[in-house]
Amino acid sequence: MSAPATGLLDYLPALLGGAMIGLSATLLLLLSGRIAGISGILAGVLRLPGGGGRAGRWLGNALFLLGLLLGPWLYRLAAGDWPTVRIEASAGLLVVAGLLVGFGTRLGSGCTSGHGVCGLARLSPRSLAAVGLFLGAAVATVFLQRLVGG
Repeated sequence: MSAPATGLLDYLPALLGGAMIGLSATLLLLLSGRIAGISGILAGVLRLPGGGGRAGRWLGNALFLLGLLLGPWLYRLAAGDWPTVRIEASAGLLVVAGLLVGFGTRLGSGCTSGHGVCGLARLSPRSLAAVGLFLGAAVATVFLQRLVGG
């Protein structure tokens, strides 16, 4: 049996999204010399220790985050509708998961955007190790969830 035929349009949203992430990370690096690590940018806006919190960076950090928040709205304007999203986890589980991810990004000195998009592109050994741990934890989590959840 052959797989159903897919066209370029099936992959276009993911391709454009990836290109936009890469372009924004590249522009931030070229124009300001800074890495687009979202956890560090958010820490800077919230003025947490370890964030990019120098006085002149707060506005730039806030505008970068605002651009991230406006992305779905721009998608809606372009596509005419919201994408369908189905979340099967409870609100409590989502809160715990979010806190664990937040703790992990602080512990790992960065998140997937900083290490995965920017760090790997710079051939950073530290980012390679971090991304390996991120992916390993993700694989283990899915394996355990399927093992326990049926």
